[in-house]
Amino acid sequence: MIAAPEIPTDFTLLQESETHFSSDTDFEDIEGKNQKQGKGKTCKKGKKGPAEKGKSGNGGGKPGGPNRMNGHHQQNGVENMMLFEVVKMGKSAMQSVVDDWIESYKHDRDIALLDLINFFIQCSGCKGVVTAEMFRHMQNSEIIRKMTEEFDEDSGDYPLTMAGPQWKKFKSSFCEFIGVLVRQCQYSIIYDEYMMDTVISLLTGLSDSQVRAFRHTSTLAAMKLMTALVNVALNLSINMDNTQRQYEAERNKIIGKRANDRLELLLQKRKELQENQDEIENMMNAIFKGVFVHRYRDAIAEIRAICIEEIGIWMKMYSDAFLNDSYLKYVGWTMHDKQGEVRLKCLTALQGLYYNKELNSKLELFTSRFKDRIVSMTLDKEYDVAVQAIKLLTLVLQSSEEVLTAEDCENVYHLVYSAHRPVAVAAGEFLYKKLFSRRDPEDDGILKRRGRQSPNANLVKTLVFFFLESELHEHAAYLVDSMWDCATDLLKDWECMNSLLLEEPLNGEEPLTDRQESALIEIMLCTIRQAAECHPPVGRGTGKRVLTAKEKKTQLDDRTKITELFAVALPQLLAKYSVDAEKVTNLLQLPQYFDLEIYTTGRLEKHLDALLRQIRDIVEKHTDIDVLEACSKTYHALCNEEFTIFNRVDIARSQLIDELADKFNRLLEDFLQEGEEPDEDDAYQVLSTLKRITAFHNAHDLSRWDLFGCNYKLLKTGIENGDMPEQIVIHALQCTHYVILWQLAKVTESSSTKEDLLRLKKQMRVFCQICQHYLTNVNTAVKEQAFTILCDVLMIFSHQIMTGGRDMLEPLVYTPDSSLQSELLSFILDHVFIDQDDDNNSADGQQDDEASKIEALHKRRNLLAAFCKLIVYTVVEMNTAADIFKQYMKYYNDYGDIIKETMSKTRQIDKIQCAKTLILSLQQLFNEMIQENGYNFDRSSPAFSGIKELARRFALTFGLDQLKTREAIAMLHKDGIEFAFKEPNPQGESHPPLNLAFLDILSEFSSKLLRQDKRTVYVYLEKFMTFQMSLRREDVWLPLMSYRNSLLAGGDDDTMSVISGISSRGSTVRNKKTKPATGKRKVPEAEESSSSDSMWMNREQTMHTPVMMQTPQLTSTIMREPKRLRPEENYMGVYPMQPEHHQAPLDYKQQEEAARQQQERAAMNYVKLRTNLQHAIRRGTSLMEDDEEPIVEDVMMSSEGRIEDLNEGMDFDTMDIDLPPSKNRRERTELKPDFFDPASIMDESVLGVSMF
Repeated sequence: MIAAPEIPTDFTLLQESETHFSSDTDFEDIEGKNQKQGKGKTCKKGKKGPAEKGKSGNGGGKPGGPNRMNGHHQQNGVENMMLFEVVKMGKSAMQSVVDDWIESYKHDRDIALLDLINFFIQCSGCKGVVTAEMFRHMQNSEIIRKMTEEFDEDSGDYPLTMAGPQWKKFKSSFCEFIGVLVRQCQYSIIYDEYMMDTVISLLTGLSDSQVRAFRHTSTLAAMKLMTALVNVALNLSINMDNTQRQYEAERNKIIGKRANDRLELLLQKRKELQENQDEIENMMNAIFKGVFVHRYRDAIAEIRAICIEEIGIWMKMYSDAFLNDSYLKYVGWTMHDKQGEVRLKCLTALQGLYYNKELNSKLELFTSRFKDRIVSMTLDKEYDVAVQAIKLLTLVLQSSEEVLTAEDCENVYHLVYSAHRPVAVAAGEFLYKKLFSRRDPEDDGILKRRGRQSPNANLVKTLVFFFLESELHEHAAYLVDSMWDCATDLLKDWECMNSLLLEEPLNGEEPLTDRQESALIEIMLCTIRQAAECHPPVGRGTGKRVLTAKEKKTQLDDRTKITELFAVALPQLLAKYSVDAEKVTNLLQLPQYFDLEIYTTGRLEKHLDALLRQIRDIVEKHTDIDVLEACSKTYHALCNEEFTIFNRVDIARSQLIDELADKFNRLLEDFLQEGEEPDEDDAYQVLSTLKRITAFHNAHDLSRWDLFGCNYKLLKTGIENGDMPEQIVIHALQCTHYVILWQLAKVTESSSTKEDLLRLKKQMRVFCQICQHYLTNVNTAVKEQAFTILCDVLMIFSHQIMTGGRDMLEPLVYTPDSSLQSELLSFILDHVFIDQDDDNNSADGQQDDEASKIEALHKRRNLLAAFCKLIVYTVVEMNTAADIFKQYMKYYNDYGDIIKETMSKTRQIDKIQCAKTLILSLQQLFNEMIQENGYNFDRSSPAFSGIKELARRFALTFGLDQLKTREAIAMLHKDGIEFAFKEPNPQGESHPPLNLAFLDILSEFSSKLLRQDKRTVYVYLEKFMTFQMSLRREDVWLPLMSYRNSLLAGGDDDTMSVISGISSRGSTVRNKKTKPATGKRKVPEAEESSSSDSMWMNREQTMHTPVMMQTPQLTSTIMREPKRLRPEENYMGVYPMQPEHHQAPLDYKQQEEAARQQQERAAMNYVKLRTNLQHAIRRGTSLMEDDEEPIVEDVMMSSEGRIEDLNEGMDFDTMDIDLPPSKNRRERTELKPDFFDPASIMDESVLGVSMF
């Protein structure tokens, strides 16, 4: 071959011509058999005949010469799979492996091809071997059919899907082998019209198989083969261009200098390259139409993903031939795929195209057709797909800003607030490229300017405007985090932000409005926090990660820069905005991120004094809780004993607290004077001072000011007089709570004395009594504060306080008495379990406002959680939880998660006591229903049905492990039976007990009993029954009959629900095969009869079962949907059958006969079902597949109407895409029906799932 071939200028690779490959059509099948298009201008069979093969070498059975590939040879017609083993190990250099195979091919091409064929078969996981005899005399379809029969049906794994280290690199080695094979054969062997014909024909046939392993492996091989051929075609095209230029240059010379021999040589070379190009074109055409066109819509997502990934490579590698609408449409269609991995491959393929701006002109029509789909994929339910969709739109934006409309951009903008950080970061980069990356030409002259005149000033304003315009989101921290990676220089330009806040606007510049200044301060605070903490905000990260050395250095540098700038600027900012609570609250958080050592090393003490003065002024001016707490935290951050500024700050703090304490004592003395009515001014002064002290006591130990006494006087006076303003009481309770906690922290230290413990104990007990008094206050806010603090104090001073070796704190343990527990429970029932419309206390008449409703619900959930913690940690009795558990169904939407978690925790503490609490809650609901409706209530009423449903939900919480909950369930039944027979009927024994209907509720738990326990419970039930009761069959006795039946049924039978002969809840009486439960220990008969007795019943009191008439069979009117069983499972359990009752022998034979007939009918139905299933399998859904989706070959991903709509307006001048199916394709369709549902791939539901 000539080393550097080229193409003539008139070469047209993709013109509409029969010999040039198109993208959508099958091969021309001239003879009506499975024949593939050949090379050149004729169509040849994909397999050579025996005569042709005989001419090529030594013959199929004769061993090869000394140059065999790695010693490959035939022994008795069986290949030893060495090629597969070499590729699987992946240790040898692939080029040497291929070179060995080429030498073998040159010596005997039949033996070498047989090696290659068996290599592909073995790579598919098939144990079969293609022998020389099969290779000579059988067509590809016959060989594939034979290999299918020899496939290992026991395992669904094959090399491409196997796990383990030896298979980890198999796919890359497999793909590398194919690429190297084509590269090494590109100058001669691939044009011999034999090797490539055989390989392409084999891979095309395998890709049409219904066996997933064949289809997957051959599709991957064919696509990688196509990629290698595209690379060869590209090289040929370049060589042909060079040859054509050389020819033109030589021909344009004057006749005397023209070399005719060279012209003839160049013409011959061009002709040879053209022929090679035609052959490569035919090969690519065969692969594209024989494999890609069918497999890009395969039922298996992995196969579809392979096709899309490779076509993206073709379009990027050889854009002149492949980058047109005829090929792009496949990527556009597949963007609607149901599987995320396929959609992801579409987007990554397109990113490679849009990244090259030179290709933008060829993508214009595609962009206009599929832009809306790409935009919608930014909300894909798969986060990885959404991220790549946003990145693709960013590339589209960079290629042409006019393509995306304002609405398209807004759909991406709001994703900067997404909780998923990769999505938010991608959206932040898009936002930055769109709004912040452009720079005006006049900015080039002011690049070195700083502050307000820097080029970042306008960008900071733009960021503020964007933040304010996104009204639905008020989370600046998330906006900053989204842009942190791409706009770090902008977000760290704190000097510019500071100048915009402090300096006056320039001539002609509009000043920032008050709202814009507040937004800028908030954004500035978020950037400082991000730089100092180096981790994303709450909800964006999975925890703090370990910083690298470079990141730690950047963090230290940023903290130094922040401190040096704002140590000077912060006092000025506080002075300017001292009266604005929102701005001051944000600004006061800045010192938390300072490097305090710089105050000393940088000689900035005077600025520290200015800061302390400003904070003191703010404390005196403001009474807002947020502002005061911010001041308190700032003092706490500055009062660090490790730094030399501690004394200076501590003195300023002590002076401030001294003044506040003296003022509070003086005002309180006047305020509490007897005989005088306090006016509003005095109340305001007391409240404002108390707010300041409370805010500081939260973060600072103010024990030396003895605040307990004055607060106690204030609270005691409020109890005695009852006219204390609510806000004063609320803050006095909070301040006293802080006093108790700081005292506890002090006595926990080893240096505490016994007197300190006794004083704290006395103060804590007195404070609990005060809180208990305020639980009955008329004001709801006061009651809520007292309840919350009381729950916290009881939790802190419970028996848990001694854990961790703190036994010396035992005197402080406080257990609430029954009266306090009942008051706490009453508060929960009165203030938590209420209708939304009734709770108008905390919304100030604005309950219709949705935000206020959510806030009120959040407050009620916190109250309930505080009380449930007392239950979980056994601070209060567990039976108090009965009043909580009974609200589970009624308030499931509001508190279901809290109540369910409480059930779970209490069961872990004490299973039996938890079960008794559950049955107690049901008894309470039953009694409440009796009080409302009387004893003659309708058992089909909503109230009774609601109790039964609650019992069913309770039963589900016990789980599936009956051994773990055995004793608890037995105790639950014991309490339920006792409750049902507790109240005898005043009219005599001929009438049912008043609570007998409770047995209908109790039957919901029968399915949780072990089989032997059912008999024990049944015997215990008989203790309460008389002989007359067992004979009753009236409707009023149905609960007893229903409960008895549930105990007599098989161990795994469902419970019957019977209400006046009609079930209130749909269920079916099923009798599964009576066989011992697998995996459970068998209990001997004697042990079974007594194991549960010993728990709560003496065996001596066991009574014999009286002779009774057979209970009538009562079935539900609503049948549950039968389970779907596999063919090999027992279908008998699907059909409802009569349960085996352990009753009198009088009717046993009748029962046995009925059961036998029912089994026979079920068996006949099963045989029919099995037969139908086998017929369905024979019709060809799959040979060896376990996939739910049928594996079919020829199914479009979208309907014809949709494809026509997508094709409308597309430019197909370069290729003829939509040709009718060939005869070969029709024959395949006849052999294998089309079971594929287009909706299983083209699933629009992926658009309907939001990330928020």
